[in-house]
Amino acid sequence: MTNQLFDLAGRVAIVTGGNGGIGLGMARGLAAAGAAIAIVGRNEAKSNAAVAELTQAGCRAIAISADVTDKVDVAAMIAQVFKAFGRLDILVNNAGINIRKPPHELPLDDWDSVIKTNLTSAFLCSQAAHPVMKAASGGKVINIGSMMSIFGAGYSPAYAASKGGIVQFTRSCAVAWAPDNIQVNAILPGWIDTELTQNARREVDGLHDKVLARTPAARWGVGDDFAGIAVFLGSRASDFVTGTAIPVDGGYSVQG
Repeated sequence: MTNQLFDLAGRVAIVTGGNGGIGLGMARGLAAAGAAIAIVGRNEAKSNAAVAELTQAGCRAIAISADVTDKVDVAAMIAQVFKAFGRLDILVNNAGINIRKPPHELPLDDWDSVIKTNLTSAFLCSQAAHPVMKAASGGKVINIGSMMSIFGAGYSPAYAASKGGIVQFTRSCAVAWAPDNIQVNAILPGWIDTELTQNARREVDGLHDKVLARTPAARWGVGDDFAGIAVFLGSRASDFVTGTAIPVDGGYSVQG
């Protein structure tokens, strides 16, 4: 029974920004549970390397180069996945960037870039995936938020706004699409060792030590820490779970 709940054999997943970090960790988990994977990203070399890794492990996988902030590109992405695999069951909206400047120094172009990449992309991809999932009588959407969905940070106003918006967007979709048997949930990563946070550690004095001091698990997370939660939210095990925002943070968010 347990194996059946988490079995993703025959399912198909899109992971945007799936060629590294948290996205690749989730793709590995979904693939290990049996899903076919479409890795979506703008860095073709990284996407091809991720697909080669998944394929070597026995997964059916393809790489798609797409700008997920562009409606035409997103529609083409969905069509390409459907042509390759004949279905779409799981959408992971993971693409994201950050520009670290205080709000009084942040240019409008930088604000727009972060909001489009982190929030508008999730809207466009979810909207495009909805009719395909509805026609198949169900599906799963997993949106990636952040600790900044909960906390403020003086150096990341656009990022925090985008990730707070992800949580509210998740709730709206969960309510709207429940009649279509589409579950929509968010994951809120804590401090994870990725290219984004490696840059943050260079730009924010003392960040590394502050994170370790607040995290009960006493370490930074890694991409593979997201394999299990991706399988849970992408599988039948979560069929009555929708509209949630689940921290994956080593206990960071429960510390006072």
